[in-house]
Amino acid sequence: MPDFTLTAAPPLAGYDRSFGDIRLSAPKDLAIVSIALPLGGEDAAKTAIKSAFGAALPDVGLSAAAKDVRLVRLGLDQAFVLMTRATPDAEPHVAAKLGGAAYTTDQTDAWCALEISGPGARRALERICPVDLHPDVFAVNALARTVMEHMGAIVLRTGEEAYLLLSASSSAKSFAHAVEVSAKNVS
Repeated sequence: MPDFTLTAAPPLAGYDRSFGDIRLSAPKDLAIVSIALPLGGEDAAKTAIKSAFGAALPDVGLSAAAKDVRLVRLGLDQAFVLMTRATPDAEPHVAAKLGGAAYTTDQTDAWCALEISGPGARRALERICPVDLHPDVFAVNALARTVMEHMGAIVLRTGEEAYLLLSASSSAKSFAHAVEVSAKNVS
């Protein structure tokens, strides 16, 4: 029997391209853990999250950078914890920090992540994203669930000219291609 070891790798590992003033790159070692607030235990979960990460759970549609993580509020009882973690132990790490106050699930392999940044980033996204990304409407730390080129996506504004995009890992290459074509077309 052959002796080999399988190593998990993100679907866009190593992806890093530039088109004019736009840079597309896959974040290295991004871990995603979902948090579900238990019915009747929302206040205890919010307290545990603040204690664990040093920031309150943001309102729905917003994110907050805290310590070494970003808290992303997707719904009344659902959030993501995004963190850089090279080892596949993000979920037990988050679960231990929360001490059983919320339900956690590792989502890292279900999503692909793509960062788009630069002065033309918004221009490229506006071609394929139906969300109004104007800074007066979509401020830094805002997020939205939407579609891009028929694929489900989460758009998160992380800086003045920077966005983190999440989509299903099963269509990672198609998603990257769609964003890449849009970036090429506006460059």
